[in-house]
Amino acid sequence: MYYVEKLEKLKKERNAIILAHNYQRPEIQDVADFVGDSLALAMKAKQTDADVIVFCGVDFMAESAKIINPDKVVLFPDEKAKCPMAAMIDAESVVKLKEKYGYDVVSYINTSAAVKAVSDICCTSANAVKVVESVPNGIIFTPDENLGLYVKRFVKDKDIILWPGFCPTHMGISLKDILKLKKEHPQAEVLAHPECTPEVIDIADKVASTEGMVRYAKETEAKEFIVATE
Repeated sequence: MYYVEKLEKLKKERNAIILAHNYQRPEIQDVADFVGDSLALAMKAKQTDADVIVFCGVDFMAESAKIINPDKVVLFPDEKAKCPMAAMIDAESVVKLKEKYGYDVVSYINTSAAVKAVSDICCTSANAVKVVESVPNGIIFTPDENLGLYVKRFVKDKDIILWPGFCPTHMGISLKDILKLKKEHPQAEVLAHPECTPEVIDIADKVASTEGMVRYAKETEAKEFIVATE
């Protein structure tokens, strides 16, 4: 309780808000002003009159919040909180791919500011298919290969070059584990993030971003879920 009161006092003194990603621990979400995915949080911050944004997430999320909110102070509580997938691609590699193929680069929001700067367009897991569909020519998709494979299920008329990056957490969710849980909970619906492997995507009842999962869980009549994400 002491820490909660201290946080509230500091927020008032600094005109600050606390943003927490869906993947944060419950106790962090409990003290946050807004909880959501990275882009939704950055956009939410844009709508407030706060001077200071405390972003509880990983490095690229805080960078994205700063890009969208250049006049606000963005504080990142733990500088060691890195996204392994974002670290699998760098700006130099993107430039070399563009020179090799001459294609537009579509980069997932889960990338550094440096990679975004040399990309042609950015996407989220929720709008990746629509973004790729909007690009008239061939595409270089970075950095998540699984998300790229998911996009290719719907976009079949374009040459899409995939960077071989991945989210270690979603790669670790195996088909065997899902089938085991499904056997234990036969009525449960499987909700999978598009960063999951194709095998997991194939058996999912719903493939969606974290925000999409929350929305679907509220709207569907199902009472039990197997959630294939963090």
